[in-house]
Amino acid sequence: MPNNTFNSLQKFKVGRKTAQFYSLPALGRSLGIDMKRLPVSIRIVLESVLRNCDGSKVTEQHVRELAGWKANARRTTEIPFVVARVVLQDFTGVPLLADVAAMRSVAERMGKDPKRIEPLVPVDLVVDHSVMIDYFGTPKALGMNMQAEFHRNRERYQFLKWGMQAFNTFGVVPPGVGIVHQVNLEYLARGVHHDAKNNIYYPDTLVGTDSHTTMINGIGVVGWGVGGIEAEAGMLGQPVYILTPDVVGVELKGELRGGVTATDLVLTITEMLRREKVVGSFVEFCGPGTSSLSVTDRATIGNMAPEYGATMGFFPVDDRTIEYFKGTGRSNEEIEALKAYFKAQEMYGIPRASDISYSKLLTLDLSTVTPSLAGPKRPQDRIELGKVKDTFADLYSRKTAENGFNQPAANLGKTYTTSAGTEIHNGDIVIAAITSCTNTSNPSVMLAAGLLAKKAVEAGLKVPKRIKTSLAPGSRVVTEYLTKTGLLPYLEKLGFAVAAYGCTTCIGNAGDLTPDMNQAINDHDLVCAAVLSGNRNFEARIHPNVKANFLASPPLVVAYALSGTMLRDLMTEPVGKGKKGNVWLGDIWPSNAEVQALLSQAMDPDAFRANYSQIKSKPGKLWQQVAGVQGEVYDWPESTYIAEPPFFTDFGMRPAPMPQVRGARVLAIFGDSVTTDHISPAGSIKENSPAGVWLKQHGVAKQDFNSYGSRRGNHEVMMRGTFANVRIKNLMIPANPDGSRFEGGETLHQPDGSRMSIYDAAMKYVADGVPTVVFGGEEYGTGSSRDWAAKGTQLLGVQAVIARSFERIHRSNLVGMGVLPLQFKGQDSAVSLGITGEETFDISGIENGITPQQDVTLTIHRKDGSKQDVTMLLRIDTATEVDYYQNGGILPYVLRDLLAA
Repeated sequence: MPNNTFNSLQKFKVGRKTAQFYSLPALGRSLGIDMKRLPVSIRIVLESVLRNCDGSKVTEQHVRELAGWKANARRTTEIPFVVARVVLQDFTGVPLLADVAAMRSVAERMGKDPKRIEPLVPVDLVVDHSVMIDYFGTPKALGMNMQAEFHRNRERYQFLKWGMQAFNTFGVVPPGVGIVHQVNLEYLARGVHHDAKNNIYYPDTLVGTDSHTTMINGIGVVGWGVGGIEAEAGMLGQPVYILTPDVVGVELKGELRGGVTATDLVLTITEMLRREKVVGSFVEFCGPGTSSLSVTDRATIGNMAPEYGATMGFFPVDDRTIEYFKGTGRSNEEIEALKAYFKAQEMYGIPRASDISYSKLLTLDLSTVTPSLAGPKRPQDRIELGKVKDTFADLYSRKTAENGFNQPAANLGKTYTTSAGTEIHNGDIVIAAITSCTNTSNPSVMLAAGLLAKKAVEAGLKVPKRIKTSLAPGSRVVTEYLTKTGLLPYLEKLGFAVAAYGCTTCIGNAGDLTPDMNQAINDHDLVCAAVLSGNRNFEARIHPNVKANFLASPPLVVAYALSGTMLRDLMTEPVGKGKKGNVWLGDIWPSNAEVQALLSQAMDPDAFRANYSQIKSKPGKLWQQVAGVQGEVYDWPESTYIAEPPFFTDFGMRPAPMPQVRGARVLAIFGDSVTTDHISPAGSIKENSPAGVWLKQHGVAKQDFNSYGSRRGNHEVMMRGTFANVRIKNLMIPANPDGSRFEGGETLHQPDGSRMSIYDAAMKYVADGVPTVVFGGEEYGTGSSRDWAAKGTQLLGVQAVIARSFERIHRSNLVGMGVLPLQFKGQDSAVSLGITGEETFDISGIENGITPQQDVTLTIHRKDGSKQDVTMLLRIDTATEVDYYQNGGILPYVLRDLLAA
């Protein structure tokens, strides 16, 4: 029977039918609280706590605490959030499935029923991260890239097919359908769910194993990205625990000016909110400007919440949401239920800023937003379009510490020639990609790109042949409306033919440049550029040899491809020469009226229904030809893609004693903004890297290496790839004579000081029984949600990561893998304390038990025999995280819970 905590189980009308719901207004009356003053996002989480109140994991006290949320209270309590579903992509989903399969293997070996390990909420995995841009610039590229994808990833797809038949609630959206977040927005999201047994409606909520899961916030769904290890716990019946958050209100006023895109808006918001330090907060949009934004514009803003550091960027349900559900082919019953439910909860409509008590209220006038790009190394570094040329020229010779490239200014204008006779210069664009979930879900910017391409072709403009161009729509519906409006042929003429339906260039699956281009870039240390409509542009993410990466709207991607260089000011200089002379950006930039005239073609309910019906009826011949292993327990055949993970080696029902950190050595010292891409790269595997050497030893040819992301189901590859990014800078390695830092995953093994790969040094320490620690600066672990950044750290024997500050998901993942996150206090840092890597370290203060966010002591033993005690903040934030750490991590904790049942 469902609970009726605080007499909150009430009735409401859905059309002509009567149904039940957990009424927040009724809860407010019972507790004497004005629910309308709570942020809408908090209310949706509160509904889940109320509905799942079982007196055990979720208690009445949890309900009272969250219902009594105060805008500026000290955050010490945790919320047990039970989600309606879980969404995965294949790079993070495959290792998650491997962990769950390993749990079943453990259960079988212990004589328990393997079916005890079963997702208790629906889990959808969308295969979108595997396809690479090997072929481009031709309509045949899509088919050729998919053939290559299936050839490389057959073992992974066989494993996914095993999962589909082994678990009752695990579904897969096969390759070639679209990007997970757009598929989630257009198809998987239900708005509200219906428990038919008890006739109860409740809101759609989720977590996903991709940081950009927050795109779903654009349609009023509460959800965010978590690491795979946390998602596993959620899908196996554990609440997702979070500290009660601050909620920052962002009041939008006015309207966007003509020629300004949603991409320009989200880059402005990212810059603003990163500056306001909203890390770990919910961000909720309100005000009249919010009401003016389309759902796809809202989704673009929600998508980039990780880039501005928020847990999510949330938009309440309103008439625009209903319009979107109608336009994407949802059923009349679903739409009727969505509207009736949110009206019954008194949560329908965009609130005014004065309606809600926010922790902080910020305001942005939409009319002040200007055309912009972001780069060359971080998404929050916005540059107005008219300043791009000068900014690039300035950064070219600035020091690396100042976000520059540390190159001689005299080389900026030089011409170089590749061995194939192609002229190339610093600042030249070599990759231009319309890609990623952020923008390809938004028809206004996609149609603008097509219209700009049409005008450019008609004016006689061409894209230089050296540029690798690609179009990777977020779903097949995008191709359909670009075809229907007659714009796709113009994009194809400029090289932007559909090359894949997947993340591609945005996650480093750009494919390689030509050998002569690679050689010229490396021989002359050229700073060439990529321009993409993505959300991430961290160093070496897009391509290891492309140092400058700029985020831009799809039409600006086309415009910059036409110009061929970052050293042309598109506001004051022509884009290029056409049939009748110079062509300026204003000549080819589409008007808002031109875009609006075509938008109706993009929201065709029949097209959406027809497209997504094919997932089950016509999943594609390549997918149908993949044969999966049968049975409840995976048999772990020999594979360089999938291997039984070692996280349950020597597993027992009693946790091992907590490790004591004594005499630890430093594995690496890093500066600020070390991303999860730096820690665990997703892109190409270098032949001479530890991972490349291991693959060759196991008979894998270089052309079949694939990528780190696609091999996340094999721990042998991934632990060798940890800290192996070609752009990572370990401050233990002495600086070059010019002051620049060595880039690459190397370290100095102590006490002998010999230089080697971080992996090799880690294995020597493990063999000698020496614990290790890693030091970092501000925003350690920013970027993707990838759990392998924490898993790899743990497998290298690292006991603690000590940093100035942590990004939310990575800190949680470290705790989930049994690695201590310690945070410096005040102005302390590895640099200010003079830490070089020659010291040894003890960590004390947790021997007799742990309390959340307690102080611990880091004792530094220096080479000269002196020692220093430094007080640190233990970033195990909640009581639940204490349990996880004491169990050796979240996975052993959950497995013990399931097997003890």
